[in-house]
Amino acid sequence: MTEDATSRRRFLQAGGLALAASLAGCGASAPTAEGTAASTATSPYTRIYRDTVDSVLLLRTDAGSGTGFVYDERHVVTNAHVVGSAAAVDLRTSGGRWHEGAVVGTDPNSDLAVVAVDDLPASASPLALATEPAVVGQEVVAIGNPFDLDGSVTTGIVSGIDRSIPAPTGYSIPDAIQTDAAVNPGNSGGPLVALDGRVVAVINSGGGEDIAFGISAALARRVLPALIETGSFDHSFVGVALTPVTPTVAEANDLDDPRGLLVVDVLSDGPAAGRLRASERAVIDGEDVPVGGDVLLAIDGVTTDTTEALGSYLALRTRPGDTVSLTILRDGDERTVEVELGTLPTAAR
Repeated sequence: MTEDATSRRRFLQAGGLALAASLAGCGASAPTAEGTAASTATSPYTRIYRDTVDSVLLLRTDAGSGTGFVYDERHVVTNAHVVGSAAAVDLRTSGGRWHEGAVVGTDPNSDLAVVAVDDLPASASPLALATEPAVVGQEVVAIGNPFDLDGSVTTGIVSGIDRSIPAPTGYSIPDAIQTDAAVNPGNSGGPLVALDGRVVAVINSGGGEDIAFGISAALARRVLPALIETGSFDHSFVGVALTPVTPTVAEANDLDDPRGLLVVDVLSDGPAAGRLRASERAVIDGEDVPVGGDVLLAIDGVTTDTTEALGSYLALRTRPGDTVSLTILRDGDERTVEVELGTLPTAAR
């Protein structure tokens, strides 16, 4: 994230006060060297930190700083919002050595970017992206440079999966990972690492109490190779606005069950134009609700009761130009509609 000088100053001042208070207090005895060594030797967090910290770098542009990590022998992954419009960045390893990097690809719709670096040290080995989905309760470690405090580590668990988080373009990033590991300005672009050493997410945002988010390894595995090869990535696009069918919406539309997603708008020049029908607004019992229109029940046979489920399916299992089968409820009848997917525009309309 962009460095906030005021926040960093307040943070460091608060840290200084806390340190002074701890030195002045006598509430607990200091651990013995023997006890410290024993606890360090058995800590999985220490092991993960030692195995990965050399692969985590500080990134700096004229606009601010963030974190990145080594993806392969020549490329570093970070957030698109960290590099911004910069063509070149400075990177610092955990050993303090600076390197120059060139931005080779950005995708603001997934908030991912790739930087090429020619002279990374041998100790900066690539960190593998997880191939298995993250699970709620899984222990994770966030490594990065909050407030320019390089090589900082925080721990936590995966608090949620299949989240939808804001992208710099105004769209949403699907399949995101939620964690309670502490994330602060400067952590953006760093790895959220499982205890097996694999990256489960690229840290994207934090700031809420015990709530932070990252772009899933599954989405990163799709986007990053394209950024290296072509500099960009095209996301699938249906061109509709949807809302979950709640009990209130179901009652207003004479539906037996509150299921699926009600189509509330169809982009006039989008892929679904002429294929799906949008609802209209009506006031029922003093409440403004959408009525009429199609209810999306499934895509290619996969149930879509939430917008997150639909977004994840489109992001992870389709590409622009694919034709998908949409199971819809129209005028009380279930039917299938074929839609050829378009390409997500560069910014929300």
